[in-house]
Amino acid sequence: MELKNAVDLSGRRVLVTQAGEFMGPVLCRAFADAGAEVIGDTAPLTAPERPAELVAKTGHVDVLVANLAIAAPSTPAVDVSDDEWRDVFAHMVDPLPRLCRAVLPQMIERRSGKILVMGSASALRGMKRTSTYSAARGAQLAYVQAVGVEVAPHNVQVNVIAQNFVDNPTYFPPEVQANPRFQERLRREVPLGRLVSAEEDAMFAVFLCSEAANAFVGQVFPVCGGWVAR
Repeated sequence: MELKNAVDLSGRRVLVTQAGEFMGPVLCRAFADAGAEVIGDTAPLTAPERPAELVAKTGHVDVLVANLAIAAPSTPAVDVSDDEWRDVFAHMVDPLPRLCRAVLPQMIERRSGKILVMGSASALRGMKRTSTYSAARGAQLAYVQAVGVEVAPHNVQVNVIAQNFVDNPTYFPPEVQANPRFQERLRREVPLGRLVSAEEDAMFAVFLCSEAANAFVGQVFPVCGGWVAR
């Protein structure tokens, strides 16, 4: 699908984390197509000092897209180890406040800025054998809601897309999509009856990071084809 977006982000500097994974590649294309200068970072963010170093190196940031992902463990809750728990949180939760601490001061000073987290709807509807992953994604949502209302008076908007059943190579690679059992699950569980395309998701992300979306404060936007509504 060709990326088309009426939003004009010319002159905006957009920092996308984990740009080579999850929604990173399509997000970089969508923001670039909207006229933004895109800084796509692909290095790991698990080291405590790394997020601050990244923001300092980038300099001026109008939009931070916290695209954080890790392959989801499928461990029964009674078998989840401390190591699994710590590893998932180290990849998806710990970098988020570090990124925000680094980038928010400049946004607050300018009274302008957007932070968008690419999260998961797994925090909105229970799924078996996903306790670690869902807990980490839930922490992201709670953090966004709290920080969003805190910085809104400074004209900085912080929101999150809580997605599932969106086409991406991390969670729905081609071999999964081609599996007849997955296709049956898609028809049974997702009212839309198909995956949300990566481009649909990315164009919504671009809109949320534009001046047309200044009224959204700490919002959680499910993008999942109606999966959480069932």
